Amino acid sequence: MRILIALAVLVSAFPGPASAWGYKGHQVVADIARAELTPAVRAKVDAILAGDTDPLTGHDMAAEATWADAFRSHGHRETAQWHFVDTELDHPDVDAACFGHPTANSPASAGPERDCVIDKVREFESELGALGTSPGERLLSLKFLLHFAGDLHQPLHASDNHDRGGNCVLLSLGGVRTQNLHAYWDTTVVEALGSDPAAIAMMLRGRITPAQRALWQAADAQAWAQEAFIVARSVVYTIGSPPGCDSGAPVALPDGYDTRAQAAAALQLERAGVRLGEMLNLALARVQISTTGIIPAVTAPVAGASDRAAESGRTPASLECSAEADQRGLHGKERQRFRRKCIRLAR
Repeated sequence: MRILIALAVLVSAFPGPASAWGYKGHQVVADIARAELTPAVRAKVDAILAGDTDPLTGHDMAAEATWADAFRSHGHRETAQWHFVDTELDHPDVDAACFGHPTANSPASAGPERDCVIDKVREFESELGALGTSPGERLLSLKFLLHFAGDLHQPLHASDNHDRGGNCVLLSLGGVRTQNLHAYWDTTVVEALGSDPAAIAMMLRGRITPAQRALWQAADAQAWAQEAFIVARSVVYTIGSPPGCDSGAPVALPDGYDTRAQAAAALQLERAGVRLGEMLNLALARVQISTTGIIPAVTAPVAGASDRAAESGRTPASLECSAEADQRGLHGKERQRFRRKCIRLAR
């Protein structure tokens, strides 16, 4: 037994790349998000992904949500730091965790290497809906967003206790079974929710209230990170592990930890799915798809859009965003908030 424990400690001291939520968790987020999409945006997402020829994953939303991990693992370590924002528990400093928020390269997929998931979500969201984005870059933007929205809601991708995001912390799961803290949150808590990602997504989405949806959609990427950081501090790290990677004996989970962890993970997956869906709805509200590629609505407006804009004194972007709000059945303040975001992304 001592040999097995020693080997487990040694392996945990040299963890592989962190992979937030595991494949199943990312698929759950994508499935929730897909159900949140308007029919028009869902068709646009499918059309964009249909142009993907990368063999690393399948080309439906759920499969593509795992692509960024596969891409990193297949020789693209320059994207590794884009998956997290390691805000230290003992000195929370998001700016430091984001390497000072470096100026983005153009296109965003070109780097820089030292950047955080908050910045990359913002950059790829902007590119996804921008008029001048090339079809190839728009595809990459979508694929990275499908994954990074999930990453940003995994508590150990938004926090650190000087322990490599929990990779250095070995847990005792009974008998000789051990697992590091990061892997526990990536996979074990999600596995406890069920075996089928689509069924998990349906179950989780079915319990989201309209009030929750409206509240979650109002937040931005930095607020998502802060929220995940709070979950890390209030739930994840209640195991009592000391800071750092000088692991001693495996840490036993406190009574009730599994239950609290599963509830927190389920909530984070729900939030991620709703927010990813809202992000895609806003970013792609004005992007049209043709058989030859993606055509921004401003260069190929629907019949009469320019005339209506001239007559009303409103821009084509304003009219397109209003039409999308109509399709979603939005009214009052919710409609106003949607239109503001939609028009801002169109600029």
